[in-house]
Amino acid sequence: MTISIAIDAMGGDRAPREVVRGAVQAAREIEEVSLYLVGREDAVRAELEEADWNGQSIEVVPAEHVIEMSDSPVESLSKKRGSSIEVAVSLVREGKADAFVSAGNTGACVAAGSLYLGRLPAVKRPGIAVVFNTGNCAVVVIDVGANVQCKPEHLIQYGVMATIYAEEILGQTNPRVGLLNIGEEDQKGHALAKTTHGLFRETRLNFVGNCEGSEIFNGDLGVVVCDGFVGNIVLKVTEGLGEHLVKLLVHSIQQGVVNLPDSESVAPFIDGIVGNLTRTVDYSEYGGAPLLGVDGNAIMAHGRSDAKAIANAIKVAGRMAKMDLNSRITSELQALSKK
Repeated sequence: MTISIAIDAMGGDRAPREVVRGAVQAAREIEEVSLYLVGREDAVRAELEEADWNGQSIEVVPAEHVIEMSDSPVESLSKKRGSSIEVAVSLVREGKADAFVSAGNTGACVAAGSLYLGRLPAVKRPGIAVVFNTGNCAVVVIDVGANVQCKPEHLIQYGVMATIYAEEILGQTNPRVGLLNIGEEDQKGHALAKTTHGLFRETRLNFVGNCEGSEIFNGDLGVVVCDGFVGNIVLKVTEGLGEHLVKLLVHSIQQGVVNLPDSESVAPFIDGIVGNLTRTVDYSEYGGAPLLGVDGNAIMAHGRSDAKAIANAIKVAGRMAKMDLNSRITSELQALSKK
Protein backbone atom coordinates (compact mmCIF):
# COMPACT_ATOMS: atom_id res chain seq x y z
CA MET A 1 0.00 0.00 0.00
CA THR A 2 1.55 3.27 -1.14
CA ILE A 3 0.99 6.26 1.15
CA SER A 4 0.95 9.76 -0.32
CA ILE A 5 1.94 12.72 1.83
CA ALA A 6 1.66 16.41 0.99
CA ILE A 7 4.44 18.56 2.47
CA ASP A 8 4.43 22.32 2.84
CA ALA A 9 7.90 22.94 1.40
CA MET A 10 7.84 26.64 2.33
CA GLY A 11 6.85 26.25 5.99
CA GLY A 12 9.36 26.81 8.77
CA ASP A 13 12.36 28.95 9.59
CA ARG A 14 14.67 26.76 7.52
CA ALA A 15 12.48 26.21 4.48
CA PRO A 16 12.69 25.20 1.75
CA ARG A 17 16.21 23.74 2.17
CA GLU A 18 15.70 21.62 5.30
CA VAL A 19 12.14 20.65 4.35
CA VAL A 20 13.25 19.37 0.95
CA ARG A 21 16.21 17.53 2.47
CA GLY A 22 13.89 15.97 5.04
CA ALA A 23 11.55 14.83 2.29
CA VAL A 24 14.46 13.30 0.38
CA GLN A 25 15.63 11.51 3.53
CA ALA A 26 12.14 10.14 4.13
CA ALA A 27 11.76 9.04 0.50
CA ARG A 28 15.02 7.10 0.76
CA GLU A 29 14.11 5.44 4.06
CA ILE A 30 10.40 4.66 3.65
CA GLU A 31 9.09 1.99 1.34
CA GLU A 32 5.92 2.54 -0.69
CA VAL A 33 5.62 6.28 -0.18
CA SER A 34 5.00 9.13 -2.60
CA LEU A 35 5.58 12.72 -1.56
CA TYR A 36 4.20 16.01 -2.84
CA LEU A 37 6.48 18.98 -2.17
CA VAL A 38 4.25 22.05 -2.32
CA GLY A 39 5.82 25.47 -2.78
CA ARG A 40 7.61 27.84 -5.12
CA GLU A 41 8.58 25.53 -7.92
CA ASP A 42 11.97 26.99 -8.86
CA ALA A 43 13.16 27.09 -5.24
CA VAL A 44 11.96 23.56 -4.50
CA ARG A 45 13.49 22.06 -7.64
CA ALA A 46 16.78 23.82 -6.94
CA GLU A 47 16.90 22.24 -3.48
CA LEU A 48 16.05 18.81 -4.91
CA GLU A 49 18.93 19.15 -7.34
CA GLU A 50 21.23 20.27 -4.52
CA ALA A 51 20.17 17.19 -2.53
CA ASP A 52 21.07 15.01 -5.54
CA TRP A 53 17.56 13.63 -5.89
CA ASN A 54 16.32 12.24 -9.18
CA GLY A 55 13.86 9.63 -7.96
CA GLN A 56 10.24 9.18 -8.96
CA SER A 57 8.58 9.24 -5.53
CA ILE A 58 8.72 13.03 -5.05
CA GLU A 59 6.52 15.35 -7.10
CA VAL A 60 6.70 19.15 -6.98
CA VAL A 61 3.34 20.94 -6.77
CA PRO A 62 3.49 24.71 -7.45
CA ALA A 63 2.22 27.22 -4.88
CA GLU A 64 3.38 30.80 -5.20
CA HIS A 65 2.17 32.27 -1.91
CA VAL A 66 3.71 31.63 1.49
CA ILE A 67 2.03 32.24 4.85
CA GLU A 68 4.73 33.64 7.10
CA MET A 69 5.07 32.84 10.80
CA SER A 70 4.04 36.41 11.66
CA ASP A 71 0.89 36.39 9.50
CA SER A 72 -2.58 36.28 11.02
CA PRO A 73 -3.68 32.64 10.56
CA VAL A 74 -7.29 33.02 9.36
CA GLU A 75 -6.79 36.33 7.58
CA SER A 76 -3.76 35.06 5.68
CA LEU A 77 -5.67 32.04 4.37
CA SER A 78 -8.16 34.36 2.66
CA LYS A 79 -5.64 36.97 1.51
CA LYS A 80 -3.01 34.50 0.29
CA ARG A 81 -5.19 32.12 -1.65
CA GLY A 82 -3.18 29.30 -3.15
CA SER A 83 -0.60 29.35 -0.38
CA SER A 84 1.61 26.31 0.15
CA ILE A 85 -0.39 25.42 3.26
CA GLU A 86 -3.74 25.66 1.47
CA VAL A 87 -2.59 23.70 -1.58
CA ALA A 88 -1.03 20.95 0.55
CA VAL A 89 -4.14 20.55 2.72
CA SER A 90 -6.33 20.61 -0.39
CA LEU A 91 -4.43 17.60 -1.75
CA VAL A 92 -5.62 15.68 1.32
CA ARG A 93 -9.17 16.96 0.94
CA GLU A 94 -9.23 15.90 -2.71
CA GLY A 95 -7.99 12.42 -1.84
CA LYS A 96 -4.69 12.82 -3.69
CA ALA A 97 -2.69 12.67 -0.46
CA ASP A 98 -3.27 10.65 2.70
CA ALA A 99 -1.60 13.13 5.06
CA PHE A 100 -0.27 16.65 5.37
CA VAL A 101 2.97 17.90 6.99
CA SER A 102 4.04 21.48 7.68
CA ALA A 103 6.57 23.29 9.85
CA GLY A 104 4.89 26.58 9.04
CA ASN A 105 2.44 28.90 10.79
CA THR A 106 0.69 26.64 13.35
CA GLY A 107 -2.45 28.75 13.52
CA ALA A 108 -2.80 28.70 9.74
CA CYS A 109 -2.32 24.92 9.70
CA VAL A 110 -5.03 24.47 12.32
CA ALA A 111 -7.36 26.84 10.48
CA ALA A 112 -6.71 25.19 7.12
CA GLY A 113 -7.18 21.72 8.59
CA SER A 114 -10.46 22.69 10.22
CA LEU A 115 -11.74 24.67 7.22
CA TYR A 116 -10.75 22.46 4.32
CA LEU A 117 -10.79 19.01 5.92
CA GLY A 118 -13.57 19.51 8.44
CA ARG A 119 -13.98 17.60 11.68
CA LEU A 120 -14.40 13.89 12.10
CA PRO A 121 -17.94 12.75 12.98
CA ALA A 122 -18.70 13.44 16.66
CA VAL A 123 -15.57 15.59 17.16
CA LYS A 124 -16.40 18.90 18.83
CA ARG A 125 -12.99 20.61 18.50
CA PRO A 126 -9.68 19.44 17.00
CA GLY A 127 -6.70 19.43 19.36
CA ILE A 128 -2.94 19.59 18.95
CA ALA A 129 -1.07 16.79 20.68
CA VAL A 130 2.63 16.97 21.53
CA VAL A 131 4.74 13.97 22.55
CA PHE A 132 7.38 14.57 25.22
CA ASN A 133 10.16 12.14 26.09
CA THR A 134 10.16 11.48 29.83
CA GLY A 135 13.23 9.27 29.73
CA ASN A 136 11.45 5.98 30.38
CA CYS A 137 8.55 6.47 27.99
CA ALA A 138 6.60 9.13 26.12
CA VAL A 139 3.70 11.27 27.29
CA VAL A 140 1.10 12.85 24.99
CA VAL A 141 -0.01 16.33 26.08
CA ILE A 142 -3.22 17.65 24.50
CA ASP A 143 -4.29 20.41 23.70
CA VAL A 144 -1.30 22.72 23.24
CA GLY A 145 -2.92 25.59 21.38
CA ALA A 146 -5.77 24.72 19.02
CA ASN A 147 -8.60 25.46 21.46
CA VAL A 148 -8.11 28.01 24.25
CA GLN A 149 -11.78 28.12 25.28
CA CYS A 150 -12.52 24.52 26.14
CA LYS A 151 -15.67 22.91 27.45
CA PRO A 152 -15.67 19.68 29.47
CA GLU A 153 -16.76 17.59 26.47
CA HIS A 154 -13.80 18.93 24.48
CA LEU A 155 -11.35 17.77 27.14
CA ILE A 156 -12.98 14.35 27.35
CA GLN A 157 -12.62 13.93 23.60
CA TYR A 158 -8.98 15.05 23.80
CA GLY A 159 -8.40 12.29 26.32
CA VAL A 160 -9.94 9.70 24.01
CA MET A 161 -8.06 10.87 20.90
CA ALA A 162 -4.70 11.14 22.68
CA THR A 163 -5.16 7.68 24.20
CA ILE A 164 -5.76 6.20 20.76
CA TYR A 165 -2.69 8.03 19.43
CA ALA A 166 -0.55 6.76 22.32
CA GLU A 167 -1.71 3.19 21.72
CA GLU A 168 -1.57 3.09 17.93
CA ILE A 169 1.43 5.31 17.17
CA LEU A 170 3.55 5.05 20.33
CA GLY A 171 2.71 1.43 21.08
CA GLN A 172 1.48 2.02 24.64
CA THR A 173 -0.98 -0.33 26.30
CA ASN A 174 -3.92 1.23 28.11
CA PRO A 175 -2.04 4.49 28.87
CA ARG A 176 -2.74 6.26 32.14
CA VAL A 177 -4.61 9.54 31.62
CA GLY A 178 -4.24 12.55 33.89
CA LEU A 179 -6.10 15.88 33.93
CA LEU A 180 -3.69 18.78 34.44
CA ASN A 181 -4.69 20.74 37.52
CA ILE A 182 -3.30 22.75 40.43
CA GLY A 183 -3.52 19.76 42.76
CA GLU A 184 -4.26 16.05 42.82
CA GLU A 185 -7.39 16.23 44.97
CA ASP A 186 -10.65 15.61 43.12
CA GLN A 187 -12.19 18.97 44.03
CA LYS A 188 -9.18 21.08 43.07
CA GLY A 189 -9.32 23.70 40.32
CA HIS A 190 -11.93 25.80 38.60
CA ALA A 191 -15.36 24.74 37.41
CA LEU A 192 -14.06 23.38 34.10
CA ALA A 193 -11.57 21.11 35.87
CA LYS A 194 -14.08 19.86 38.43
CA THR A 195 -16.76 19.05 35.86
CA THR A 196 -14.28 17.42 33.49
CA HIS A 197 -12.86 15.31 36.31
CA GLY A 198 -16.28 13.85 37.05
CA LEU A 199 -16.94 13.11 33.37
CA PHE A 200 -13.61 11.36 32.96
CA ARG A 201 -14.59 9.00 35.77
CA GLU A 202 -17.53 7.86 33.64
CA THR A 203 -15.41 6.90 30.62
CA ARG A 204 -13.59 3.66 29.89
CA LEU A 205 -10.27 5.45 29.78
CA ASN A 206 -7.55 4.58 32.27
CA PHE A 207 -8.15 7.86 34.07
CA VAL A 208 -6.05 8.24 37.21
CA GLY A 209 -7.31 11.66 38.31
CA ASN A 210 -5.79 15.11 38.48
CA CYS A 211 -2.09 15.62 37.94
CA GLU A 212 0.19 18.55 38.64
CA GLY A 213 2.63 20.04 36.16
CA SER A 214 5.56 18.36 37.87
CA GLU A 215 4.09 14.94 37.02
CA ILE A 216 4.21 15.40 33.25
CA PHE A 217 7.80 14.19 33.06
CA ASN A 218 7.93 11.56 35.79
CA GLY A 219 7.07 8.72 33.40
CA ASP A 220 3.89 7.58 35.16
CA LEU A 221 1.41 9.02 32.67
CA GLY A 222 0.80 8.28 29.00
CA VAL A 223 -1.63 11.15 28.38
CA VAL A 224 -2.04 14.57 30.00
CA VAL A 225 -5.15 16.59 29.13
CA CYS A 226 -5.52 20.37 29.41
CA ASP A 227 -7.04 23.31 27.56
CA GLY A 228 -5.08 24.95 24.75
CA PHE A 229 -4.21 28.06 26.75
CA VAL A 230 -2.51 26.13 29.53
CA GLY A 231 -1.09 23.55 27.14
CA ASN A 232 0.61 26.14 24.98
CA ILE A 233 2.26 27.64 28.05
CA VAL A 234 3.42 24.16 29.10
CA LEU A 235 4.86 23.61 25.63
CA LYS A 236 6.73 26.92 25.45
CA VAL A 237 8.06 26.69 29.01
CA THR A 238 9.25 23.14 28.34
CA GLU A 239 11.01 24.21 25.14
CA GLY A 240 12.68 27.15 26.83
CA LEU A 241 13.69 25.19 29.90
CA GLY A 242 15.08 22.36 27.80
CA GLU A 243 17.26 24.72 25.79
CA HIS A 244 18.39 26.47 28.97
CA LEU A 245 19.35 23.18 30.63
CA VAL A 246 21.42 22.17 27.60
CA LYS A 247 23.27 25.50 27.69
CA LEU A 248 23.90 25.16 31.44
CA LEU A 249 25.18 21.62 30.96
CA VAL A 250 27.54 22.64 28.18
CA HIS A 251 28.83 25.58 30.20
CA SER A 252 29.34 23.45 33.32
CA ILE A 253 31.18 20.76 31.40
CA GLN A 254 33.40 23.30 29.69
CA GLN A 255 34.27 24.85 33.02
CA GLY A 256 35.00 21.44 34.54
CA VAL A 257 37.22 19.98 31.82
CA VAL A 258 39.03 23.02 30.46
CA ASN A 259 42.02 22.48 32.74
CA LEU A 260 42.20 18.69 32.46
CA PRO A 261 45.34 17.44 30.67
CA ASP A 262 43.28 14.93 28.69
CA SER A 263 40.35 17.25 27.95
CA GLU A 264 40.51 16.46 24.23
CA SER A 265 40.05 12.75 24.88
CA VAL A 266 36.78 13.30 26.74
CA ALA A 267 35.31 15.56 24.06
CA PRO A 268 33.43 12.76 22.25
CA PHE A 269 32.01 11.56 25.55
CA ILE A 270 30.80 15.08 26.35
CA ASP A 271 29.29 15.50 22.90
CA GLY A 272 27.40 12.25 23.42
CA ILE A 273 25.94 13.41 26.73
CA VAL A 274 24.85 16.77 25.32
CA GLY A 275 23.39 15.11 22.25
CA ASN A 276 21.36 12.65 24.32
CA LEU A 277 19.96 15.42 26.51
CA THR A 278 19.10 17.55 23.49
CA ARG A 279 17.19 14.68 21.91
CA THR A 280 15.39 13.96 25.17
CA VAL A 281 13.96 17.48 25.48
CA ASP A 282 13.18 17.87 21.76
CA TYR A 283 9.64 16.76 20.91
CA SER A 284 10.44 16.85 17.17
CA GLU A 285 12.23 13.56 17.76
CA TYR A 286 8.71 12.08 17.83
CA GLY A 287 7.79 13.64 14.51
CA GLY A 288 6.02 16.84 15.44
CA ALA A 289 2.51 17.42 16.69
CA PRO A 290 -0.59 15.76 15.19
CA LEU A 291 -3.77 17.78 14.81
CA LEU A 292 -6.25 15.22 16.09
CA GLY A 293 -9.93 15.40 15.24
CA VAL A 294 -9.80 16.66 11.65
CA ASP A 295 -10.98 14.50 8.78
CA GLY A 296 -7.48 13.77 7.55
CA ASN A 297 -3.99 13.20 8.87
CA ALA A 298 -2.08 16.36 9.75
CA ILE A 299 1.32 16.75 11.41
CA MET A 300 2.76 20.11 12.45
CA ALA A 301 6.51 20.08 12.83
CA HIS A 302 8.48 22.62 14.88
CA GLY A 303 9.18 25.88 13.07
CA ARG A 304 12.91 25.35 13.51
CA SER A 305 12.82 21.78 12.19
CA ASP A 306 15.88 20.45 10.41
CA ALA A 307 15.86 17.70 7.80
CA LYS A 308 15.80 14.94 10.42
CA ALA A 309 12.78 16.43 12.18
CA ILE A 310 10.92 16.81 8.88
CA ALA A 311 11.72 13.21 7.97
CA ASN A 312 10.39 12.08 11.36
CA ALA A 313 7.19 14.09 10.82
CA ILE A 314 6.69 12.45 7.43
CA LYS A 315 7.20 9.00 8.94
CA VAL A 316 4.63 9.63 11.68
CA ALA A 317 2.14 11.03 9.16
CA GLY A 318 2.60 7.87 7.13
CA ARG A 319 2.00 5.64 10.16
CA MET A 320 -1.15 7.58 11.03
CA ALA A 321 -2.50 7.04 7.52
CA LYS A 322 -1.52 3.36 7.35
CA MET A 323 -3.12 2.56 10.70
CA ASP A 324 -6.28 4.49 9.81
CA LEU A 325 -6.18 6.25 13.16
CA ASN A 326 -9.21 8.39 12.34
CA SER A 327 -11.53 5.40 11.92
CA ARG A 328 -10.86 4.31 15.49
CA ILE A 329 -11.21 7.88 16.80
CA THR A 330 -14.58 8.17 15.08
CA SER A 331 -15.77 4.81 16.39
CA GLU A 332 -14.71 5.53 20.00
CA LEU A 333 -16.22 9.03 20.08
CA GLN A 334 -19.49 7.92 18.51
CA ALA A 335 -19.79 5.19 21.12
CA LEU A 336 -19.03 7.70 23.86
CA SER A 337 -21.67 10.14 22.60
CA LYS A 338 -24.38 7.45 22.77
CA LYS A 339 -23.91 6.95 26.50
